[in-house]
Amino acid sequence: MIQLHRLEGFYWVARTGGYTRAARAFPYPLTQPAVYQQVRKLQDDLGVALVERVGRDRVLLTPAGKALYDFAAPFFEQLPDVARSLQKGELGGRLRVQTTSHLLRHLMPSWIRRLLGKCPNIQIELFEGGDADPTKLVRGEVDLLVDHLPSIPGDIETRVVGMVRGFIAIPKSHKVAKKPNVSIKELAGTPFVAYTPNRMHRGLQMRALEHHALTPPQFYSASTSESILGIVAAGLGFSLIPSLLPRGPQHPGVVARLMTDPRAEFPIYAAYRASSAQQPVLQAALLHAPGCLANREQSTR
Repeated sequence: MIQLHRLEGFYWVARTGGYTRAARAFPYPLTQPAVYQQVRKLQDDLGVALVERVGRDRVLLTPAGKALYDFAAPFFEQLPDVARSLQKGELGGRLRVQTTSHLLRHLMPSWIRRLLGKCPNIQIELFEGGDADPTKLVRGEVDLLVDHLPSIPGDIETRVVGMVRGFIAIPKSHKVAKKPNVSIKELAGTPFVAYTPNRMHRGLQMRALEHHALTPPQFYSASTSESILGIVAAGLGFSLIPSLLPRGPQHPGVVARLMTDPRAEFPIYAAYRASSAQQPVLQAALLHAPGCLANREQSTR
């Protein structure tokens, strides 16, 4: 029989990576030796090692520890929200969402309005990030990741909530800017504005240029779409930008033309831990997610 207070001690150690940090993170006063004893006794109860000490105050989970943490984490993370909901007699709680600046502007607002219209007591925390990082879901740092995912870990479930397409972003002053359809080949000899090397989208940009055997005479780099569009607007080069908008990215001084060769479309996922799928707040968020082809179909990889 697992005693709940020992499981709670293990949860905080696993989440923080150490006994001292776990004692500091506890929602009520507890000493580091007491936390250590909780984990030690839990391991004795189960007869398996759950953590392995790798430093003065740093532990790593064993395979058995990871399995137990994946099971226990959703319970402890959602318990305060469930308690508040029970006290109020209403569906409430916290939903932590990470997404990109583009989706934050063009996808999330209407979704949030629908959700709060039905569940006004849900507290939504939005985090603007760079490239999608599913490990934040696995570690319990966020509840929902809204982004394009090149690969999906086995313990993550997804739902399609949108589709972005690739657009050619051209300075309004460029000679091809007035054409309704533009090929990347027509921009040979024009400098290119790329995402910085650490961004996932840069690889997609480079593959599109290679598809046309195009080597721009000069490269500029920027970390965000807004920065790239600013450089394009200044007439310094062209770029390839993903956008959720039907007419592509909208920016003063920039003309957007849909990429057709190669055609570029990328699904936007709402991703969450499989172990969290039945949590009421998450279910409510998914119920009011944007409509899209396969929006009501849930895939597991």
